[in-house]
Amino acid sequence: THVSYKDILHCFADPIIMLFIGGFILAIAATKSGLDTTLARILLKPFGKQSRFVLLGFIMVTAIFSMFLSNTATAAMMLTFLTPVLRSLPADGKGKVALALSIPIAANIGGMATPIGTPPNAIALGALQEAGYAVTFAGWMLRMVPYVIVMLLFAWVLLMKMFPFKAKTIELKIEGAPVKVTPFQKYVVWVTFALTIILWIGEGLFKINSNIVAMIPFAVFSATGILKARHLEQINWAVLWMVAGGFALGTALNQTGLAARLIQIIPFVSWNALVVMLVGGFICYFLSNFISNSAAANLVVPILVVVGKAMSGNPAFESVGGVPAMIVGIAISASIAMCLPVSTPPNALAASTGMITTKQMATVGIIVGVVGFALGYAMLIFIGF
Repeated sequence: THVSYKDILHCFADPIIMLFIGGFILAIAATKSGLDTTLARILLKPFGKQSRFVLLGFIMVTAIFSMFLSNTATAAMMLTFLTPVLRSLPADGKGKVALALSIPIAANIGGMATPIGTPPNAIALGALQEAGYAVTFAGWMLRMVPYVIVMLLFAWVLLMKMFPFKAKTIELKIEGAPVKVTPFQKYVVWVTFALTIILWIGEGLFKINSNIVAMIPFAVFSATGILKARHLEQINWAVLWMVAGGFALGTALNQTGLAARLIQIIPFVSWNALVVMLVGGFICYFLSNFISNSAAANLVVPILVVVGKAMSGNPAFESVGGVPAMIVGIAISASIAMCLPVSTPPNALAASTGMITTKQMATVGIIVGVVGFALGYAMLIFIGF
């Protein structure tokens, strides 16, 4: 069957791609205006100077940033703040390892909380909307934020137990890069950032689609001169095209009839629903430890959407969450894969500090991954999405 080139190209201007572009634009403006450094300073202050609470502060603040900025940019920024702290800690203490590991773990987990936090979320959300399931920005956060908080607290306790601090207190000095905007432009960034997030979270209340809201920072920052043509080069186009490629693959599977053929060949409907869901998640988790999270989700999601649709008449499948649980499970599985320095860019950045051995990262990564996988699927099966 013929697939229209227009349908394939539509995937590259998909509303979810626009949502992600809005997120990238916010991140660029936040860095340029010094908003990220100011916020980090304000947010870390309440955690005081006690070592264990400073660790909790870094975990929570990193997670909050990675909900709205890219995980890689967040990890790079937080590790910059952490470098002078690591130098000041006792050479023979294990606390350095806990702090250095806290950044990638918190970035990877925090990214799950919003649809724009990490590409696998966007892939899952796009696939669900394409399949006819209405999942809003706030609806995503309602389920995922509590899960993320539980996982962050677990990671905090785990890091304190495995790598206890020798120094009881830690002195924080957060220095930001010079601000590259005027005072007026700085306030414009602050207000636009706050307004965009409020409109995203209050999508049901304000009745403005979150994909449209993502264009507000684009328009405001362009009109006020904060965003120049050269800044568009800083958008991670490779990631966007990879996500769009996944959407295109899904479109092609359906329009060529290959999806229907797959369903006829493999009798998914007769399989145990829970087994299909967990095996799909495990495959994505396994792949994500060795290839990019986005690539793993892109490979698995289009196929599982087809499988999910075929099984949607099965009461046993619906009882364990149905298609939404199956697809969101893939996004969770992709994000909790953090065993190796190559698993995610935040892991690679943390490994480059020289404070962590691969064995330490793998041990913590496997424990967080197993608990995250079990807890994530328990939430999807028993609470639903």
